[in-house]
Amino acid sequence: MSELDDLLQTAEFEQNPYPVYHELRERDPVYWSDLWGCWVLTRYDDVVSTMQDFKRFSSKGRFTRVIEGELPEPVLEKIAPLIRHYSTGLINVDPPDHTRMRALVHKAFSPRVLERLRSHIQEITDELLDEVQPRGEMEVIREFAYPLPVIVIAELMGVPQEDRDRLKGWSGRIIEFMATPRPSAEVMLRSQEALLELREYFRGIYDQRRKEPREDLIGNLVEVEEAGDKLTEEELLSTCVTILIGGHETTTNLISSGLYALLQHPDALLRLKRNPSLIETAVEEFLRYEGPFQRNRRVVMEDLDLRGKRIQKGQLVLQFVGAANRDPEEFPDPDRLDIERQPNRHVAFGYGVHYCLGAALSRIEAPIAINTILNRMPDLKLATDAVTWNNAVFRGLEALPVVF
Repeated sequence: MSELDDLLQTAEFEQNPYPVYHELRERDPVYWSDLWGCWVLTRYDDVVSTMQDFKRFSSKGRFTRVIEGELPEPVLEKIAPLIRHYSTGLINVDPPDHTRMRALVHKAFSPRVLERLRSHIQEITDELLDEVQPRGEMEVIREFAYPLPVIVIAELMGVPQEDRDRLKGWSGRIIEFMATPRPSAEVMLRSQEALLELREYFRGIYDQRRKEPREDLIGNLVEVEEAGDKLTEEELLSTCVTILIGGHETTTNLISSGLYALLQHPDALLRLKRNPSLIETAVEEFLRYEGPFQRNRRVVMEDLDLRGKRIQKGQLVLQFVGAANRDPEEFPDPDRLDIERQPNRHVAFGYGVHYCLGAALSRIEAPIAINTILNRMPDLKLATDAVTWNNAVFRGLEALPVVF
């Protein structure tokens, strides 16, 4: 195993991957990792081009290719439901299937629908802060950054609010197997158990909507399915799991990481307090600087050359989104937080046909959340200097205690 692979296994990389990203980009930007069994891409241009070119870099099999190639047949038989789930659905297929499914789901995330949510998001934000303000302290993630987006996505989908803690548990266990391109059989089985429970939960809601139609995302998808618009139940369930996980994990980390970045940069914090209208460019900078989605992957569909490396059909490329967003060839002074950075063509939400469906919702929730906290808690401070990061597929803080 190479020296670069050794760097990817360190505790330092887990907590602060950016120095390693820089080293990889300089020394070997298209790097074969024996540790992960794939090509690691760290330059902005390479990440963008491979995201955009779905014909040569496919989403089909991106989660299942390594699993099917490395685990023994008895294990594959046990995790067949998980493999089947991650072989279909919105994020696991390419056009034309992806185009068809995205068009059916897109109306739930249209600008008109989301703008109607803006005042309600503000209400939820204020209600959550009302609960903690008298105490003068808060654990941001548990008490604010997690509940806000999960309440919103649950309401959008038509999921009862009392089930949100169950949803959190399921989604956390499901994404566990995505944390490394080479998960163990034990991790796969844990993720599959949670996945099957969540799918059964959604199937129950679908059954309810068939009997009692409602105007929510799940109700709309059931209506589409019954109209015979080529949306199978398998696609429907897989897509809802994707929407649930993507709809709250990303925004939870964006809000908490953005606040942490501000608290670590007092000048930027003061500038945003004095001029709240900077929040939109600030949020884009938080997405670039400490993006909640760090890694993506694609399956290579034909033999090709990339920066002098011969890449073979069937191999995986791992796109280090966090590295691309700190590439000095695209972003001047990339390790500096600049809440007025323009242009800011980050790829935190992806690029091309698989651009994140919920990006617009995150861009409404995060500015409301962060500006409201800064307005209501003007003397906000960290309650500890010691924080711990989770640097898997989704990068985020384990906890963020603050006082005010």
